[in-house]
Amino acid sequence: MQRRWRIIPHDGSRVDQLVRTARLPAVVAQLLVSRGIYLADDAAAFMSTKLTNLRDPRELPGVVEATKIIAPAIEAKQPITIYGDYDADGMTGTAILVNGLRLMGADVSYHVPNRLEDGYGLGEEAIRKLADRGKKLIISVDCGITSREHAKLCRDLDIKLIITDHHTIDGDLPCADAIVHPRLPGTTYPFGELCGAGVAFKLAWALCQQVCGSDKVTDPMRRYLMQSLSLAAIGTVADVVPLLDENRVLVEHGLKTLQATPLPGLAELMKVTKLDQSASITSDSIAFTLAPRLNAAGRLGQAQLAVELLTTPGGERAVSLAQYIHSLNSDRDTLQRSVTLAAQKQAKEEFDPTNDAALVLAGVGWHAGVIGVVAGRLAEKYAKPVFILSLDSTGKPEAVGSGRAGGTDINLHEALSECSERLVRFGGHKAAAGLTILEDQIDSFRGDFCEAVARQWQERQVEPEIVIDAEASLGQLNLETAKHIEMLAPFGAGNPRPILFCGGIELDEPARRMGGGDRHLSVKLKQGTKTVRGVAFGAGDWCEVLNEIKGPIEIAYRPVINEFRGFRKVEIHLVDWRISATQGRPTKTSKAVTT
Repeated sequence: MQRRWRIIPHDGSRVDQLVRTARLPAVVAQLLVSRGIYLADDAAAFMSTKLTNLRDPRELPGVVEATKIIAPAIEAKQPITIYGDYDADGMTGTAILVNGLRLMGADVSYHVPNRLEDGYGLGEEAIRKLADRGKKLIISVDCGITSREHAKLCRDLDIKLIITDHHTIDGDLPCADAIVHPRLPGTTYPFGELCGAGVAFKLAWALCQQVCGSDKVTDPMRRYLMQSLSLAAIGTVADVVPLLDENRVLVEHGLKTLQATPLPGLAELMKVTKLDQSASITSDSIAFTLAPRLNAAGRLGQAQLAVELLTTPGGERAVSLAQYIHSLNSDRDTLQRSVTLAAQKQAKEEFDPTNDAALVLAGVGWHAGVIGVVAGRLAEKYAKPVFILSLDSTGKPEAVGSGRAGGTDINLHEALSECSERLVRFGGHKAAAGLTILEDQIDSFRGDFCEAVARQWQERQVEPEIVIDAEASLGQLNLETAKHIEMLAPFGAGNPRPILFCGGIELDEPARRMGGGDRHLSVKLKQGTKTVRGVAFGAGDWCEVLNEIKGPIEIAYRPVINEFRGFRKVEIHLVDWRISATQGRPTKTSKAVTT
């Protein structure tokens, strides 16, 4: 489905006012205005990432109650288990608490479920095994807020349960001994978008204060908290929570820690991925290098090893774990490519990916650990919701599926609710969801789901779009402008890297495919006498089409600074393109970016 380009209109007077009152470069002021920030005080608040902007951890709902339970357990050497999740957010949050409790002298271990065998969240079998091993306190990380039956089981087994989570609260709260959650009912914490690792960091910080008996902690505790910021940053970026408010602070300072004093396991992972050779570590370094490798371990049932990497004191074990997890990412990539190719072939041969309201694709033996990533890639490619279902290769009747909304405003959970009679179970939220279904119900579900999505397209007049911040010619892409844009970093969900628009573009030389499997695109673009290299990740199939275009095109792009062997230059990440409607003149314009 074609994405509509929406160029944000700008009020030039507001931009000029922000330039004067906040003393900001014009390009920064314009991009802040495009984000709805018009006043100097609001701009200062957005751009300030001082550690002092983090709220007192004891303000987070449930933290005080949790520390009152954990601190005596540490002193009494009661066996404590951190029960985490198998994604990067859950792993990093688990590691934060394990590292901290070890430093405090606690008897602590961790448990992370196997994605392929155990499924998400607290599990009855695991809880019973922990009870048999004499565990007296379980602290969940990034899960548990809907685990009412498991909380009752813990009470029956005389195990205290502290839940730390950030997911949507659905129904009655579990009967846990304490619940730490930024959106706990009846509380008024001003920022509800912390991820699981962010919540764990706040609890760890409060525990350090409790153990030290002071707001000011000891030097070892302070070093631990600073290094924990790097784990919180990874979890925050990986979980795609908005990079606003406290999350901006966590990521900004976590990135600095990653650059200066990474944990031993992370240092080895950065070596094997060559991130240690980068001049700077950014949120993109997490999103495209570190987080995928941690997630790969979870997707392939090896989350325990990823947590071990994040908690190891170093040495040969850290080296071998980093190398193994790096290799798992290659395995995950191979599996993902295989499923993607098969799913794309099915979409083209059996369905209509251009006109169908949604796609539901199914294959025998498609690895359950990668179907979510494939669904996300295809949902972005086709600009519509996509579900990928994995049929059991041994003939079991149940299939599992994962779906993504693909940047549209379609509510997956709502659409699934309309088809619930076809499903064994389902869960998730607006943009991402999972399900279990009997194989003989798939065709009926496909029809019902597509109808439900079609109603949303029609009733809400939902239309996939690319939001463009401003117009900027290639001639304006210099290092000074790019540096000014970086003032808005860290970029991510809630604060995306700006997308700019430019018309009258021609190919300076034929586009070519690049990367493993020719998945990506490399192109050299020209506007007048200015040429710029561009890449489009995952868009290798644009190559032949672009090379056939004779006239000028318009592009939507993100400017980036590329560093190679100490040399820095501005390049672009191509987001989308279209044939110029008026021989190179843009069909829509906004106030041009100025420096």
